[in-house]
Amino acid sequence: MTGSAKIKTLSELAALRGEWRRGGKRLVFTNGCFDLLHAGHVHCLEAARREGDLLVVGLNSDRSVQSIKGERRPVIPENQRAEVLAGLGCVDFVTVFAEPNPRRLILALEPDVLVKGGDWAAAHIVGAEIVRQKGGRVVCVPVVEGLSTRSIIARILARWGVAAPGAAREATPSKERR
Repeated sequence: MTGSAKIKTLSELAALRGEWRRGGKRLVFTNGCFDLLHAGHVHCLEAARREGDLLVVGLNSDRSVQSIKGERRPVIPENQRAEVLAGLGCVDFVTVFAEPNPRRLILALEPDVLVKGGDWAAAHIVGAEIVRQKGGRVVCVPVVEGLSTRSIIARILARWGVAAPGAAREATPSKERR
């Protein structure tokens, strides 16, 4: 399947979900902004894929990223971020969502496994209770230290002699993410 064929609306994925369930397929779901795709993202996505038969990635829309990360983000527009994610072999489907969190997607898709990066406290993973109530699992993948979109942006700016806004915050990952 080509990358663009992997990009689906939520209603398209919800329709496919019935087929997957009847076929005994375990659906894994993860989500994020994936603004500047880096090795930490790939590590998490590959680990997520190993948890089941199909991996669906919920991608925050441009508006959603901006509400979470601030007006300077995203760096890469949603259609391009979706294409890059869809081009990865470990990703089966990508869907873009406009809300600040993926609760609506999780309710509609009822994944068997919900995966997030280990920088998320289990108590703060949106949709974890929904997945567990349906008998599913929640998995936290350890973070690859030193890899974050913020740190990459700061490094680029530093190499070009530009001070990064909020540079003091770069050393600690944001726990305010959704």
